[in-house]
Amino acid sequence: MAREVIAGLPVVNVLIPVQVLGELHRVLTRKAGRSSGESKEAILGWTDAFATIDTTGPALESALDLAVDHGLQIWDALILAVSAEHRCRALLSEDLQHGFTWRGVTVVNPFNERKHPLLKAITGE
Repeated sequence: MAREVIAGLPVVNVLIPVQVLGELHRVLTRKAGRSSGESKEAILGWTDAFATIDTTGPALESALDLAVDHGLQIWDALILAVSAEHRCRALLSEDLQHGFTWRGVTVVNPFNERKHPLLKAITGE
């Protein structure tokens, strides 16, 4: 299902916070049992396919505010803050609250039974 969602995204509009790639490394090595080398190759494939966005000092400050004000885990908050800093409209995540909107970014769970209107618009449905 995840591959289906990714295949439906317009590549030119996809930005991946580097924090997400760090978390992907952790999942691939700890949960999926891949070696660090295999994980590195997979992550480099993602960076070849999609644009990445870096964390900035202001994004970290915003993430700290999100953690305090909304109880988000700092790493999730950082992903949301970086997304807002780059004027993303939607953040695809199954970990954050579906529909939560902060600074113009709406969290969209792509696996939710009812597809969010933003996801429909992004995928052209």
